[in-house]
Amino acid sequence: MTEELVVLCAEDGTALGSAAKETVHHRDTPLHLAFSCYVFDRAGRVLVTRRARTKQTFAGVRTNSCCGHPAPGETLPAAVRRRLAFELDVVARQVDLLLPEFRYRATAGDGTVENELCPVYRAIVDSARFRPNPAEVDDAWWVEWTRFCADSVADDPLSAWAAEQVGQLTVLGPDPLDWPTAPDTRLPSAATPDGPATAAWSPSAG
Repeated sequence: MTEELVVLCAEDGTALGSAAKETVHHRDTPLHLAFSCYVFDRAGRVLVTRRARTKQTFAGVRTNSCCGHPAPGETLPAAVRRRLAFELDVVARQVDLLLPEFRYRATAGDGTVENELCPVYRAIVDSARFRPNPAEVDDAWWVEWTRFCADSVADDPLSAWAAEQVGQLTVLGPDPLDWPTAPDTRLPSAATPDGPATAAWSPSAG
């Protein structure tokens, strides 16, 4: 099995190198590149997921459709499509950049930290069919976007990143299918096709 790598980032969004995903997340997680994706059907419903209870971080948490990390040299849209296929067996008709500069830091109950430059994407699908990968997703369901926003403060809270993202996405307008897209030029340089470095990273390096 090929080792999964993530792109590590400097504060200015440039790539520092790469590291094995399984070694990155701990109590002092270095800043790294990721993405979040919200999948919508043609009726404007969003596909909500619950993270698998076996996940290393934020296990069992209700969240957006899909999150992941691009491999070194992989574009973010390609990473979005790859993870949608792997986690949900979903094929996107289109993938659009919405929040190119989103960044967050969150601490799980066990002290594990997420620290990500995490551009947010919308994926639109023609079919409502999905099949969750149990290694990644415990459950998934379609819900109206307005209901999803209203439920973001429910007894079953959203992930820390999704809660922040919902606040920023609602500013884009009431209809998620009509949200304006953002240009790739606003992405951190580590996310550009020639941006991610492939050199190995060590704590002494950054």
